[in-house]
Amino acid sequence: MSDTVHWDRVARGLERDQYRMIWRPYGLPEITDPEHSLFHDGEIQPAWDIPQKIVVQSAITGAFFTRHANPNQPQTTAEILEAARQCVHAGASAIHLHVRDDRGYNTLSVERFEDVVLPLREEFPGLSIDGCYVCALAGEWEQMKIALDRKILDAVPINTAAVYNGDALFAKPAPMILEKTRLVLEAGAAPIIAVYADADVDNAKRYLFASGLLKAGQIWCILPALPGCSPMNNPLQMIDGLQRVTRAIRDVDPEAKMLVCSAGRASSYLVTMAAMMGLHIRVGMEDTVWRWPHRQEKIESNLQAFETARDVVTLLGRDVATPAEYREIMGLACVTA
Repeated sequence: MSDTVHWDRVARGLERDQYRMIWRPYGLPEITDPEHSLFHDGEIQPAWDIPQKIVVQSAITGAFFTRHANPNQPQTTAEILEAARQCVHAGASAIHLHVRDDRGYNTLSVERFEDVVLPLREEFPGLSIDGCYVCALAGEWEQMKIALDRKILDAVPINTAAVYNGDALFAKPAPMILEKTRLVLEAGAAPIIAVYADADVDNAKRYLFASGLLKAGQIWCILPALPGCSPMNNPLQMIDGLQRVTRAIRDVDPEAKMLVCSAGRASSYLVTMAAMMGLHIRVGMEDTVWRWPHRQEKIESNLQAFETARDVVTLLGRDVATPAEYREIMGLACVTA
């Protein structure tokens, strides 16, 4: 028993109040009406402004992680295609992909993109497929232009980034940002503004919005938590960082449609928070190798990553958007069979 409490005064106070709390139920017969007040007709706790439909996109494989990082990483076109098929059958809203060469590195091979995308389009008419044309090597810019001319993808990310990603410098020169955006628009595809850190948002404002090349209502892809990007090394950093970058995007593009990726260690927790904020999410083996931020288990498959996200957003009361609903949400042209 604490010797700092004046127990005699406690006893006198209990006697004075007759062992009863202070209680004035002015709203009888209701004790506490959670929606209304007896004294006015206004609504007390209206439903939050969160969309019922949430995009859950599957990002099958990227340009960064090899099988050294995760032995389960899909690399061949057959593996990428099958992983995408599994996710669409399970209910994925859309597919995002890269393709790899025979060594397992990112490639802009038009033929390899078509080996994956054309069978998907035949099996799933109306499915939106986007992917990265990352022009890092000689000849890849021309390959990108051929791919855009063939209209292989519905949308193409524009990285307004200058970051160290792991031990590699990943920087897009301003002329490339502007010209790639112009080519994507001219091809009839949708640009997706991909940002890794706060400064990338300002780069997008400086070059794409201030120039008039893009208007409000763009698709944004948020990729923090990778090495060298916006740090999310613990839960508080994750929460503060995601709130900051989303506010920065809203300042630039008040009508932005945001996809938050399960990136780095933040992974599944990051997209759970995004779903709670009313945003859309992207999950899969492109953006992380871990199932959980605090454990070492590696992702076994893209299907596993999608099903986990689907279960989480369902528990949060939201419904995974269908491919047709994805096109409507993101403002992409509808496809008729």
